[in-house]
Amino acid sequence: MASHPHTDTQHTDTAPPAPSRSTNPHGTITVPRGLSGVVVTDTEVGDVLGDVGMYHYRGYPATELARSRGLEDVWALMIDGELPANDAEQRAFRNEVRAQRSLPTAVRDVLTHIARAGSTLDGLRTALSLVGQVEGMRPLLDSASERRRADALRLAAVTPTIVAALHRAALGEIPVEPRGDLGTGANLLWMLSGSEPQPELARALETYLVTTIDHGFNASTFTARVVASTGADVAACVVAAVGALSGPLHGGAPSRALDLLDSMDVAIAEHPTQDRAAVIDDAIGARLASGERLMGFGHAVYRTDDPRSVLLSDVAARLARRSPDAATRVELARLVEARAVGLLAAHRPGRELRTNVEYFAGIVMDLCGVPRSMFTPAFASSRVIGWTANILEQADDPKIIRPAARYVGPPAPRTIPALAG
Repeated sequence: MASHPHTDTQHTDTAPPAPSRSTNPHGTITVPRGLSGVVVTDTEVGDVLGDVGMYHYRGYPATELARSRGLEDVWALMIDGELPANDAEQRAFRNEVRAQRSLPTAVRDVLTHIARAGSTLDGLRTALSLVGQVEGMRPLLDSASERRRADALRLAAVTPTIVAALHRAALGEIPVEPRGDLGTGANLLWMLSGSEPQPELARALETYLVTTIDHGFNASTFTARVVASTGADVAACVVAAVGALSGPLHGGAPSRALDLLDSMDVAIAEHPTQDRAAVIDDAIGARLASGERLMGFGHAVYRTDDPRSVLLSDVAARLARRSPDAATRVELARLVEARAVGLLAAHRPGRELRTNVEYFAGIVMDLCGVPRSMFTPAFASSRVIGWTANILEQADDPKIIRPAARYVGPPAPRTIPALAG
């Protein structure tokens, strides 16, 4: 497993399994570490086709959806199985989910205390658990499909409000109430800043959010489905998924990829008379020579260009036209990308380590005004839609997910020694 984020993006090598030292009378199947390439269930939610550089939501290419539809349309697709077919269907779903954005009073009352206790992602776990408790979310096993859907919509709708409110509370600022007249991207920017969002920035952020709704059986999605298989309530499943996302191997790469870009900017500033490409080559080459991985490059599944990175690169190019500073930033990003991909090919031959979603995701969110500490929480505010779609699908399967482990400790049975006198 890679030493840094994230399982959606990092290239991994599969080690051969250790030899078995135990047997099971019912028989066992030895699989690769991390379940790499192992099919554990059937799904209609979506899939990642790494060999051809495409992923989809219920058959629709996700990047095409991001270009042509708003997040709420795609949300309807994920939860109800189809895109809105007309204005009336679109308006009905939009009104349904926007009405669920406000925080429960019990959560609002303790928000400041939660915000002071840890990071925004830590606080999200606590707040979502409280939402499930105060709103009486019942176990999936005991709930009808209509109630399951309602709980799923509520949790996904309130998540962006929670993360924005926690961010402001941590800064000593009053949380901003969500607005029903704004789309998801615009509403998140509004709640973070309290200022009217610029349409181009809102659309850019929403494009990013659509690209991150779902991406196969990544660690957090699989975690949500494991908990759902126990029949637990939707809130418990989502909280477990957030816990998986909080691990640095899964959810923290956008800010770290942006840190890489910053370090290249500093290196160039320290060598003003040298060619910029040569400075970048020296800095990246030194990292690779020391065995360090580059954040924002490589993926566990894609062997071609990451389609999310291609899309967000286009979004960044559009944002670059807004100001000279933005143009300079994106120009540097493209130069670093080109040099890094070339150096990776030389240092890691045969690995196909190309730019992944996190590289341009960090740039796009930064240009949109999203604070770096909010990159992963913003990711969670869209991925929760994918989690809940998977939770609802898993709830229809009565089989609990219960794999086996290969025991490699001392042979059993061992004789229990007497205590020394």
